[in-house]
Amino acid sequence: MYHHRRHRYQELFSVSLPLVLSMAATTVMEFTDRIFLANYDLDAIAAAMPAGVATFLILTFFTGVAGYLNVFIAQYTGAGAPARIGPCIWQGLYFSALATILLTGVSFVAEPIFRLGGHPPEIQQLECSYFRILCRGGGIHVAGIALSCFFSGRGQTRPVMIVNVIGMLFNIPLDYALINGAWIFPEMGIQGAGIATVGAWTLITLFYALLIFNKANDQPYGVLSRREFDNRLALQILRKGVPASLQFTIDVFAFTFFIFAVGRLGKTELAISNIIFSLESIAFMPAVGFSLGLSTLVGQSLGRDDVPAARRFTRQTIYVLMTYIVCLDAIFFIAPRQVLGLFLAAEAGNPAYSQILDHATAVLRTMAVFIAFDALYFTFIGVLKGAGDTRFIMWSMAVGTIFVMIVPLSIVIAYLKLGLVACWITLTVYVIFLFLVSFWRFRQGRWQHIRVI
Repeated sequence: MYHHRRHRYQELFSVSLPLVLSMAATTVMEFTDRIFLANYDLDAIAAAMPAGVATFLILTFFTGVAGYLNVFIAQYTGAGAPARIGPCIWQGLYFSALATILLTGVSFVAEPIFRLGGHPPEIQQLECSYFRILCRGGGIHVAGIALSCFFSGRGQTRPVMIVNVIGMLFNIPLDYALINGAWIFPEMGIQGAGIATVGAWTLITLFYALLIFNKANDQPYGVLSRREFDNRLALQILRKGVPASLQFTIDVFAFTFFIFAVGRLGKTELAISNIIFSLESIAFMPAVGFSLGLSTLVGQSLGRDDVPAARRFTRQTIYVLMTYIVCLDAIFFIAPRQVLGLFLAAEAGNPAYSQILDHATAVLRTMAVFIAFDALYFTFIGVLKGAGDTRFIMWSMAVGTIFVMIVPLSIVIAYLKLGLVACWITLTVYVIFLFLVSFWRFRQGRWQHIRVI
């Protein structure tokens, strides 16, 4: 019995762990980027998070649609129809070409977007610069996400991990050099951070293309011979992918609204919140990685009509993520000052340093509660997406964002005049709501009878 259970967990880890490590590579890139910027200039770190999240908000729609190819490929794999995988990849590339055009257009309206945030003028200038660079390189990132589904949808997630680790190893030294002006590179500050990120996206996408488009993959999957535009398949991908993408886009919009709203409390509060979000990403990215792995396993299980396997993978994902979150929360509660000191070293000489550290510690401990419910939410969302239950996810997210997050947060800031900790408590209540709704939908069981193919 023990060997049987260990074997079952091996199946979960063989798919999900490389995706988690892949997300970890992305997290390390973002984490080091924030550390470099925080120690370069406090204005730079204050601007990086709003601009980065605003870009992520816009990118999320496009990457969400491209990433939903993962579910199609998983269900085609489970159903024994590999020849449909190549056409799926090509529809994703055509979509990424459209994304490139639209994202470039968005980059030209950076100033009006960040003027709405009401941040200080010097912060707005840095936000616009970072935003433009990331938007103009965003289409490359969308293409990379589409190509990665060739591997993740088939459960072959190790190449995804390897490619993203290569991107990380390329990004970190380039990031440091372009921000600070090291070696042969000029000092570019936050612009350098943006350029390094786009450079990593480009390298990752090129590696995926080299691994996918060859004769060995063409015979079973049609990656070279079946590159025509497939109107019917493209519409089906959009029909399922757009609601799933909008769910995540609305989620990111909620966090973007939160960051911009907190920015109105003051520069210090904005910087603290941005640092806490950087730490939150240590939990967020692995949760996303396991959610994506779970979607793959659920999609493959439903493709071969094996509902018990899908339920088993869900339980295992909960056990693994909760173990990880408990360990992470222990660090946040026991040694908050040491963790926060990584970001605030440049402020050690500030007379208000101790007060800033106390304030940030209270927010960090609130975030520790937040990430536990966020991980559970991503687990159940992974199941629903893997089945194709995307419209419910979209509408529940829209309702929750407006009535559980945006309206209460506006009252907390504008009318009650409460501080940053109260804002983070509001955000935590919001994610608890999302967890409860997704868990209720999972318990209903309708997802067991839905297919995307």
